[in-house]
Amino acid sequence: MGKNLVMGKKVLVTGASGLVGQALIKALVDRNYAVNALSRSNRQINSPSVSFYRWDVAAGEVDPSCMEGVECIIHLAGESIVGLPWSNRRKQAILESRTKSIGILYRLLETVDAHEVRTVISASAAGYYSDRGDELMTEDKLPANDFLGQTCAHWERAVDEGRMLGLRTVSLRSGVVLSPHGGVYGKLAPMIKKGLGVVPGSGTQWIPWIHIEDAVSMYIFALEHNGIHGVYNMAAPEQITFSAFIRAIAKRYKRPLWLPKVPSFLLRAFLGQMSDMLLSSTRMSVEKIRNAGFKFRYPQINSALGALDS
Repeated sequence: MGKNLVMGKKVLVTGASGLVGQALIKALVDRNYAVNALSRSNRQINSPSVSFYRWDVAAGEVDPSCMEGVECIIHLAGESIVGLPWSNRRKQAILESRTKSIGILYRLLETVDAHEVRTVISASAAGYYSDRGDELMTEDKLPANDFLGQTCAHWERAVDEGRMLGLRTVSLRSGVVLSPHGGVYGKLAPMIKKGLGVVPGSGTQWIPWIHIEDAVSMYIFALEHNGIHGVYNMAAPEQITFSAFIRAIAKRYKRPLWLPKVPSFLLRAFLGQMSDMLLSSTRMSVEKIRNAGFKFRYPQINSALGALDS
């Protein structure tokens, strides 16, 4: 597949301050892209290639100049699904931050004469599948009939509305992104270095994961290859259980591991529906993106963990 976007083009990134967003912007600048970044507050970055623009999703407002010269939108914005209980109000915020936000940008495009946007690439999540046991999830599977599954389904449908505007749309269903700067690994590693670690439920549930460099590379791969469209799973080829994941981190640091299992009923008592995230078992096939030509730099957990501390 040939590249349709040449270097030096401009990309609009939402969710620019997030874990993936920050790494993606850096990678785009390194590849000679210009970046317009949307943020809820006025921000600056020490790079002439990056410009920040303010938007307010709740109010439905966005600075229209953010679209000037943009050929691709990479949509990463969304309220965090961790940190607070999933009250009805919280769940509504989680959903609307993903769907209403891309809708705001589409409505803006409808008002802009002769805009240059051709492609929209969006995050999605493994939560689309939710708890499927040992079944291997390919992109054609139906979404789970729970909060996470339906949120991801609505998210992808909102992004797919861009096709009515003549846009190429892509959604990447991401597993857990491993980064030394935050996320799940950033929370677990300090505990495991002290010989502590817990496993939710039985520990036999599958956890889809991907190194942040591969996640960023997949967004850029989708950006630069016009043959990429529709939905793709974003996870490393090696599939591991939650227990194996914790043990791999402990082995990396050569630490003994006290590994109690936290019963499911306790997790649900403390976390409510949010416990579904930790207890769900999801195995995702990545054959579709590999067949499209994407090559993983860190296909196995040991090499990925080693790179996080290098």
